[in-house]
Amino acid sequence: MRRLLQIARYPNLVVGGVLTGGLLAVALLSLAWTPQDPALQDIAGRFAPPGGAHWLGTDLYGRDTLSLMMAAATTSVTVGLIAVGIGAGLGVPLGLVAATWRGRWADDAIGRLVDLVFAFPALLSAVLITALVGPGAATAIVAIGLFNVAVFARVTRGAVRAVAVRDFVRAAQALGRRRLDIALTHLLPNAAGAILVQATVQFAVAILAEAGLSYLGFGVQPPTPSWGKMLFDAQTLMFLAPMQAVYPGVAIALAVLGLNLLGDGLRDLLDPRLVPMRAA
Repeated sequence: MRRLLQIARYPNLVVGGVLTGGLLAVALLSLAWTPQDPALQDIAGRFAPPGGAHWLGTDLYGRDTLSLMMAAATTSVTVGLIAVGIGAGLGVPLGLVAATWRGRWADDAIGRLVDLVFAFPALLSAVLITALVGPGAATAIVAIGLFNVAVFARVTRGAVRAVAVRDFVRAAQALGRRRLDIALTHLLPNAAGAILVQATVQFAVAILAEAGLSYLGFGVQPPTPSWGKMLFDAQTLMFLAPMQAVYPGVAIALAVLGLNLLGDGLRDLLDPRLVPMRAA
């Protein structure tokens, strides 16, 4: 109870947690149930208004919009989780090596690699990968994941270096502890808060990037539902069925807002240096 009361002091964390929890709940629910088959087309019933049979109406192919929205949430969450997993799985070790390895060659090499990846953002990487292997969900995941590697490497390097100057780390070094042991037992656990916060931010970026890539045709391909593809299909129907563009747009905005608020709330909760500033 005391922990819950402490969390309630951070409105960003609460609101972000609710929105993110709602996104994950919808994504999990759509794996087991949707009002109708998202791929079922009924041309005769296209552009049906919201009602008992179709709570959010139907699109230009007669597909149930609510079912599409739910299935697209699963697509966004899946792409986001895998892309963030790739970024953290490769970027965190690289950042840890760059911050702890003696000699500047490792830091310089990893730094140049990170700069190279930043020169090719997710969209440009997706274009290059599409030219080689074609569009698809894997293209979006790889493009976003590679960009995340550079982000996590840079964040981990900075967070670990900030911890490395603490007295308890220097005491461990004075006791003759091995560098790998210090990195895994002292540096990485104390940098985990910054990495976790960055993971929530990159999750939001991944969802937004997936929608953008799918909108441009480089990401998820039909018949797999995607909020970005729904926006693409609705762009020529703004005067005929404007809500078909509003629904996925609002979903993307709420998902990104929730994850960003969650990241801000986690930063406030995990960073004790911010407590005096709030109290003041």
